[in-house]
Amino acid sequence: MKAEALEPREEAATTGPAVTRPIPVQHRDDRGLPLLGQVLEYAKDPVALCRGRWERYGPVAPFRALGKNAVMLLGPDACGAALQNKDKAFANEPAWSELVGPFFHRGLMLIDFEEHLAHRRIMQEAFTRTRLEAYTQRLHPAIEQGVAAWEEGTEFPSYWKLKQLTLDIAADLFMGGVQDTGQAEMDRINKAFIACVQAAAGIVRINAPFTRWGRAYRGRKVLEDFLRHYLPAKRALPTDDIFSVLCHVENEDGERFSDDDVVNHMIFLMMAAHDTSTITTSTILQYLGQHPDWQELCRAEALALGPAPSMAELDKLVSIDLVMREALRLRAPVPVLVRYAVKDTVVEGVRIPAGTDVIVGIQFTHLMEDYWTDPLSFDPDRFGPERREDKSHRFAWEPFGGGVHKCIGMYFGGLEVKAIMHRLLREYHWTVDPGYMPPMDYHSLPFPKDGLPITLIRN
Repeated sequence: MKAEALEPREEAATTGPAVTRPIPVQHRDDRGLPLLGQVLEYAKDPVALCRGRWERYGPVAPFRALGKNAVMLLGPDACGAALQNKDKAFANEPAWSELVGPFFHRGLMLIDFEEHLAHRRIMQEAFTRTRLEAYTQRLHPAIEQGVAAWEEGTEFPSYWKLKQLTLDIAADLFMGGVQDTGQAEMDRINKAFIACVQAAAGIVRINAPFTRWGRAYRGRKVLEDFLRHYLPAKRALPTDDIFSVLCHVENEDGERFSDDDVVNHMIFLMMAAHDTSTITTSTILQYLGQHPDWQELCRAEALALGPAPSMAELDKLVSIDLVMREALRLRAPVPVLVRYAVKDTVVEGVRIPAGTDVIVGIQFTHLMEDYWTDPLSFDPDRFGPERREDKSHRFAWEPFGGGVHKCIGMYFGGLEVKAIMHRLLREYHWTVDPGYMPPMDYHSLPFPKDGLPITLIRN
């Protein structure tokens, strides 16, 4: 449905830009379940929920969850207003803390304003081009070792295999290999990360047995103990892994991270690095399996390079880059962002009072017909130079967020995904039923409940 046909948008047009209106009143027939509100609707199909909100209320829509009233910002104009945050009305920490705060406490995503800027300036030194080039060279042996154990010719859950692979990569690049850590311990670390991420879907939000939050509290302790065990050695001897870099890097004023800062940032970075890369790479595997023409284009690019391409060579993988961008559009690793209004503000003519919880609908924008041709179809050429549909609006495509909180590791994540796909395409081919749609779990970050099964056949 076009925006111009919506009653709320018509009201905005007639009242004029200088006149604001309150958040629309939520109709009785779509408030969801008592207490839970629309949480289960979101977990079932967040895009359908957002589309229903958009069609009924417009770009600023009421939403109810866990006994609280909130608003959803939908469409690139409303989402862009929150991401740019020009009047500093929206904060991250109060919003994310309600979902996963105790478990990713003080990570870069959970601090705001001047403090966030100070931490980001220090952390940016860990992602300079020189450091990225060094990380890229470490990617290839880690990927080669991880993929070598995959089952050829047998169907296996690719998502979970990729999740283990990206965690192993994080252990190498972020931790420097942790040579004294066995596979059983890394499995325990992986489970701890999963528990912390899935806390976002917790209903009982206390440290209680048999609850998501209870498991997440235990997971956070596992991660803290793991990192603090290695912290003295990382402080003592600089190396080229990210853990060591965070221990030693400083800004132009000589400011450095405390031990607590390093641990908090490492927990958040390792989660963000391996979870989002896993989601994106598994999505690429699905769509390339369903579109053999694109798989062959990407394979030709991969075969044209050697077994360990440089960062500059990975940047030149044009087809793989187009496919990655389309995968990020169709299945954003983080479908929504959350914010909290710390003061009154106005978005798209709607007054949002201080104290309002805000949900920013990134994934919905990626699928709007106003900005994308046949938005549900797999069409990487839409990102090509002749079309550039992602330029239809500044915030039409924002899988990494935007503004000051835009993902600091997005370029590294792209290199990791391209390096994994480069290896798989050179060594294997695979097919996926064209009609297959993975059953997705949206309780926290999206993942395929069936593990996205595929069969790799050696080239």
